[in-house]
Amino acid sequence: MTRQHTVVDSPYGPLTLVATDGMLSGLYMVQQRHRPDEETFGEPDAAPFGGTIRQLDAYFARELTEFDLPMRLDGTPFQRAVWDQLRQIPYGETRTYGELAESLGNPAASRAVGLANGRNPIGIIVPCHRVIGSTGSLVGYGGGLDRKQRLLAFESGTPDDALF
Repeated sequence: MTRQHTVVDSPYGPLTLVATDGMLSGLYMVQQRHRPDEETFGEPDAAPFGGTIRQLDAYFARELTEFDLPMRLDGTPFQRAVWDQLRQIPYGETRTYGELAESLGNPAASRAVGLANGRNPIGIIVPCHRVIGSTGSLVGYGGGLDRKQRLLAFESGTPDDALF
């Protein structure tokens, strides 16, 4: 198993991209909860990330609303099912933890969905920021609630994204 990483700038601060055997396996923000230790990121090398960087640049330029990248999402079968559901949430829209649990066929699993959501290894691209509480409140984002609010504002085009 070969791991490589690079750091790119974004409107949300530096993003660390990690590849495992040439496939994107991590996108981590500074001070992100559940961020792995940096020694696990592998050697610095930007080579595997050309497509990822191009798509992130297009996303931040409002030219891309859906990522199309090969990814390696390592997790339990349940986590991977949740992360697959996250990728089904359209740009600019949100879902509740309960709605995701229902879509997985287990309406009582909203807490487990929240835990799996929090362990998402590829933030932004696997859009865990699009999940909100049952009352519409912004809850639980590993990158910080301020970033979650800014990402949602950015995608919805509201004035809150004027920081860009």
